[in-house]
Amino acid sequence: MTTHPLEPVTFGELPLRIEDVLALANRQVPTQLQGDPAFRQRIAKGAQFLDSLLDKEGVIYGVTTGYGDSCVVAVPLQHVEALPRHLYTFHGCGLGELLDPQATRAVLAARLQSLCHGVSGVRVELLERLQAFLDLDILPLIPEEGSVGASGDLTPLSYVAATLSGEREVLFRGERRQSSDVHRELGWDPLVLRPKEALALMNGTAVMTGLACLAFARADYLLQLATRITALNVVALQGNPEHFDERLFAAKPHPGQMQVAAWLRKDLAIDAPTAPLHRLQDRYSLRCAPHVLGVLADSLGWLRSFIETELNSANDNPIIDAEEERVLHGGHFYGGHIAFAMDSLKTLVANVADLLDRQLALLVDVRYNHGLPSNLSGASAERAMLNHGFKAVQIGASAWTAEALKNTMPASVFSRSTECHNQDKVSMGTIAARDAIRVLELTEQVAAATLLAANQGVWLRSQACDARPLPPALAAMHEALAKDFPPVIEDRALEAELRLCLKRIAEQHWRLHA
Repeated sequence: MTTHPLEPVTFGELPLRIEDVLALANRQVPTQLQGDPAFRQRIAKGAQFLDSLLDKEGVIYGVTTGYGDSCVVAVPLQHVEALPRHLYTFHGCGLGELLDPQATRAVLAARLQSLCHGVSGVRVELLERLQAFLDLDILPLIPEEGSVGASGDLTPLSYVAATLSGEREVLFRGERRQSSDVHRELGWDPLVLRPKEALALMNGTAVMTGLACLAFARADYLLQLATRITALNVVALQGNPEHFDERLFAAKPHPGQMQVAAWLRKDLAIDAPTAPLHRLQDRYSLRCAPHVLGVLADSLGWLRSFIETELNSANDNPIIDAEEERVLHGGHFYGGHIAFAMDSLKTLVANVADLLDRQLALLVDVRYNHGLPSNLSGASAERAMLNHGFKAVQIGASAWTAEALKNTMPASVFSRSTECHNQDKVSMGTIAARDAIRVLELTEQVAAATLLAANQGVWLRSQACDARPLPPALAAMHEALAKDFPPVIEDRALEAELRLCLKRIAEQHWRLHA
């Protein structure tokens, strides 16, 4: 377990931010459940109200009825206790890869935060066990495929419900284990889920929301990294820094676009004396970088709003209003806001891939790189004919960009009618979130390739007798990169260095723009 001196994240009445979920997903902070008596009583009251309805033989969806289109099928009281186990059992049909530990922690955090609203009819003991799973890093093994995003993430979240009940498998202390064995080792009794508790765990948007939190954080860092890469490429390509003039952007004042331009001015020390310009206008991938990246920058605000509202919502069905003694049947499991946010994010991010891919294409081409060697090779003249520098890296970046662009097809418009036409309009939010993660992976690969190439271009410029000093921010970045990525002089296989660069990006290793 990673230890950290930061304050624990508290699950309870106060809202969580995306940064809280990210810290939990990365095991950087401990967790705790709000423990005051008033909070615990409010949670308990919902479960107690459900019990009172059962005593009165009230009709409650998913408690005294079947699920989905089977809501017309009454479940006799003697079978009510068995219904939750049947729900998570028949949903145990997920396929595809397993969610990684980081994503699984984010899912657990999202589900726990939703249930803390006190309107899901679950016991305090269930919240305590979920929090203990997070705290001790007991991670259900959740297949990522099988959700249509309404009625929430039923199939993937069934693996959470089942493992809390001592069934299926978990990852614990680096080993794949039976949940029942882990419960026994810890001296726990597996939960016997009460009426409504399996439904409350499964009938929500926690998988898509957890993934969305991670995607947002990656996109936020990628925006800053792409801006830094662009600044390095302006130097490597001897570009015109006046394209980022503050007065120019005052004429089209999109705030995010202006922010990117300001970052570029700072990186390039644009107020410092500059050499005479070689050209009035650079190609679009340099000149319009603030306009491309600014769309992502300006979208982060509403993306955060969509994600954090969903994160801090009760999103199962039915809603249990114990105060007014009402059961409210609705559709809060529908993940439309996350679906649209993730469909939008993957388009925004793929445009970053396209921008950086174009910059890399300029760097390697002697027709456009303003005097740099072909393919950025650092080989001597005597060996230039043997060496090809970044030629294959540029081909790879083009392939990754094409795949990223292909994956921007919106998932949310591909609703399918399922479950005997009860779920006849669904969000596809989890597929959209998985797509967004994949587009981010591909775009980060393009960023890694372009960053190493840009650094090589800056190094090649520094070898000239009339080389100018780098601006401070870029000099620090160039020096930091040099520790891991020496110049390419003779050809070498760059896979290991690209993978190390991707690891650095995942760690958000470089301090960029605040």
